[in-house]
Amino acid sequence: MTISRTSILTAALATAMPVVASAEDLITRNRVGPPDAENSLTFRLTAFDLYSADDATAEAFRALFTDFINDNPGWRIDTQLQTGAIAQEQARIVEQARAGRGPDCAMIDSSQLATFKEAGLLAPMTPFFTDDEIDDLFPFVRDGVTDADGDVVAWWWFTDLRVLYRDTTLVPDAPQTWADLQEAAAQVAETGLEGVLFNAGRDEASAFDWLGHFWAQGGELVDEDGRPVFFEGENRDKFLAAVAFYADLVDSGAAPRRVTALASYDDLLASAAAGSTGMFIGGNWMYAQIRNTLDADAAANWAVSPLPGPTPDERATGTGGWAIAALSDDPAKVEMCAGIARLYAGPGNAFQRLLPTSASLYAEYEEFAGPEFQIFAEALEDGQARPGVPIYPEISNQIQILLGNVLSGSATPEDALDAAAAEVMDAFERM
Repeated sequence: MTISRTSILTAALATAMPVVASAEDLITRNRVGPPDAENSLTFRLTAFDLYSADDATAEAFRALFTDFINDNPGWRIDTQLQTGAIAQEQARIVEQARAGRGPDCAMIDSSQLATFKEAGLLAPMTPFFTDDEIDDLFPFVRDGVTDADGDVVAWWWFTDLRVLYRDTTLVPDAPQTWADLQEAAAQVAETGLEGVLFNAGRDEASAFDWLGHFWAQGGELVDEDGRPVFFEGENRDKFLAAVAFYADLVDSGAAPRRVTALASYDDLLASAAAGSTGMFIGGNWMYAQIRNTLDADAAANWAVSPLPGPTPDERATGTGGWAIAALSDDPAKVEMCAGIARLYAGPGNAFQRLLPTSASLYAEYEEFAGPEFQIFAEALEDGQARPGVPIYPEISNQIQILLGNVLSGSATPEDALDAAAAEVMDAFERM
């Protein structure tokens, strides 16, 4: 079955036609449904969908929500917008929920799922999803939404990942290992171009993009109790190996030393558009950006492949995205929240072309029919999310500092790791 983006919007609008005359009253800036509905649910969401600044996206979600509320007569959804300060907003939801003042249903950043689970704030949603639907989730997603009792306590509805982009006129074959990538990048560099680019400046993107190389070896940032362990035992060896991978690229000239100043995917895209690099590590969303930015012939030369690992069988990629979860103990509200999650997962994914977390959706919607989406789906089998622990932001901060110091030559990997460990543990002990 294939459903086009246009047909999703058309069908939703057609379903909503009976209430078009009162649509302005049915969906407002803080409400979905009639104001005098017998039952109400508070839903704290982000401004990317129903309240998107993009008119087409907002219209599509208005239609989907109209359809949903018509299918659930007697209900009203009181919407509450989160700001762009994600960490602060998520912490606020946790604090309010603990005090009994939280929303009934909320968008939760995937990196914060573990925090919500550990706090015991999420209501089981297992009865509202079939075993087949749960089994169809990618492994890292299924682990992320399942609590210690085996219950599904959230529905992670879209994700992203990091991949390797290459100009096939310069690098015809996808590198399978770190050594392959360095060899290919060195050959490109010999032509006077930059072999491979990646973020290594002071930004979360730099740490997150690099972490895939650490995770590919089975490295762990924290233990089961949330204590940092990346600098101990086997984790230390794996950490240093991943740092050495980047350092060898720079020291050999396969990557330019200016990567320490790169902290934006826009910079990587600009280099691809200028034809000055053979490869770069970026997010899956950049595939569409390449085709929208470069002329058709140049764009056609760029291909995407999974991040290489130390061996062909050792791979990982950092994954993000958002989930929807219920924070109410009212079964009816939990069911409504699960229904909202279904609205986003599938139709919402397809309209915005956001990567689904369920493998079957890639075949169900024609929006995901391109060969790149098959590559993304396969790479997501090795996806890994950030640990949802309070110390992660400081770990990320220290990784950013470490990469800058090592790649600029101002510190050895070992000394930089010791310094990072000391700072992280100092912050951890103050928590």
